Amino acid sequence: MANRSDPLVGFHYAIDIQGEVTGYFTECSGIGSEHEVIEHKVVDADGHEHILKIPGRLKWENITLKRGITENMDIWDWRDMVVQGKVDDARREGSIIMFDQGLQEVARWNFEKAWPVKVSGPTVKADSNELGIEELVITHEGLYRVS
Repeated sequence: MANRSDPLVGFHYAIDIQGEVTGYFTECSGIGSEHEVIEHKVVDADGHEHILKIPGRLKWENITLKRGITENMDIWDWRDMVVQGKVDDARREGSIIMFDQGLQEVARWNFEKAWPVKVSGPTVKADSNELGIEELVITHEGLYRVS
């Protein structure tokens, strides 16, 4: 047990998008990638059928961030750059950082050439007693765990 390392808790994390997108996000998902699978069916010399599975195209998941809505306009301003056709200007590098119980950085995923593909405002309802949540969906060209 001397080398024991506790798993990280999911609520100690931060998002850094070149210092431009700030605030406390309550949820982050989409940390991952996958390959499409190509199936190649062959028959060997004895007449037995085999299915070879070969990696196809690499796909990165979109990152989805959610937070309580405030007066902060950063994600809306960033999205507006794309709406105006300035995608190259909107591309950003960023990181998702997880901390241990002592708030020391333990895990980091860096993503590249990201831009906001979707922004959604809160669902408003007069008789609701819930926080208004806004959502940001980011697409990117690579996500790598670096620590």
